[in-house]
Amino acid sequence: MALPFELQVGLRYTRAGRGGRRNRFISFISGVSILGIALGVAALIIVLSVMNGFQKEVRDRMLNVISHVELLSYSGEALTDWRATAAQARRNPEVVAAAPFIAAQSLIARGDDYRGAIVRGIDPAEEAKVTGLGAQLKDGVLKRLQPGAWGIVLGSELARQLGVGEGDKITLVAPGGQVTPAGISPRLKTFTVVGTFTAGHYEYDSGLAMIQIDDAAKLYRTEGPTGVQLRLRDVNEARRVGAELAQSLGPQILVRDWTRSNANWFDAVQVEKRMMSIILTLIVAVAAFNLVSTLVMTVTDKQSDIAILRTLGASPRSIMGIFIVQGALSGVIGTLSGVGLGLLVACNIDVIVPFIEHLLNVSFLPGSIYVISQMPSDPQRGDIIPIALISLALAFLATLYPSWRASRVQPAEALRYE
Repeated sequence: MALPFELQVGLRYTRAGRGGRRNRFISFISGVSILGIALGVAALIIVLSVMNGFQKEVRDRMLNVISHVELLSYSGEALTDWRATAAQARRNPEVVAAAPFIAAQSLIARGDDYRGAIVRGIDPAEEAKVTGLGAQLKDGVLKRLQPGAWGIVLGSELARQLGVGEGDKITLVAPGGQVTPAGISPRLKTFTVVGTFTAGHYEYDSGLAMIQIDDAAKLYRTEGPTGVQLRLRDVNEARRVGAELAQSLGPQILVRDWTRSNANWFDAVQVEKRMMSIILTLIVAVAAFNLVSTLVMTVTDKQSDIAILRTLGASPRSIMGIFIVQGALSGVIGTLSGVGLGLLVACNIDVIVPFIEHLLNVSFLPGSIYVISQMPSDPQRGDIIPIALISLALAFLATLYPSWRASRVQPAEALRYE
């Protein structure tokens, strides 16, 4: 089956580079344009994959500590019947586990050293069902949290800042106070450090402490749990499930999913990712519009060929199609090459980065500074497909003006000095 006329000539012009010095120069410029598109597309895929990897790594460490969805009372007081609330939430097929909790901001004191922290009252057995950290520590330090023993588990960084270890005493200052004849005095309680945990996320390692839920109820003077934590089958469905639970549980229950609890962080990541996409897309755009100069030179060099084709009956639309094919083919080659190169690097970045670090004797992510010591990568179809489509669209747009200019060539003028 014969190829269309425009495609045949366009492919021939794309391969042209052996005729003379000028043809070789045009072919070189075309190759540079294709290389620029490929490198731009590859850079965009690699950067977004690394950003996705960082986001996934931080998200996983965050969700190792917090639950997917929290159910709270709007008044901030204890839930009337947390078991009934949990049972009603479990009717949603996405909810796989529920556990009660009490959370409050408090001061933790060791001598004259004070640190603010979120103190979470938990049931160690139930906590293991809803958080990864609870499951990891279930048979370890959380087992030491016994009702009435007034034990506390601190984040490793918080314990380091206070200079305490297992067996040491700390004083917990609860919010509010108690009225005495001398005025309002703070409510203080001495706890024994029964262990520490490392979540791998600085915010929680430096600002979270866990105590037994019955002790928390006595300390904060609540009649029971102030909330219920839920674990879902699919963490990415948290926002949808949260909306469904808000409707089914009624207006007296506040439903808060993990994306809303950490909205500022995720919004910042999305803005950063969007800005990086725009900046790197400009690189692809510059490389794509280099095709304009390539095609303009080709049109100038092929004016006599265009004139002959016109005298043989080729229409201006056919002439325009020839150069659109030539430019678009360069865009396709550059885009596909860039996608292949980007995926190759992104999927093997865990091998490439250590090799470069060993070769240069440097560490890009020192463990003493960053929580993540290895470069993560997570190529996603939702990023790669738009990148390829944008690159192809820019390459196509770059062909329009030179192709239109070629279609305007007048045979008589082009052949006058031939």
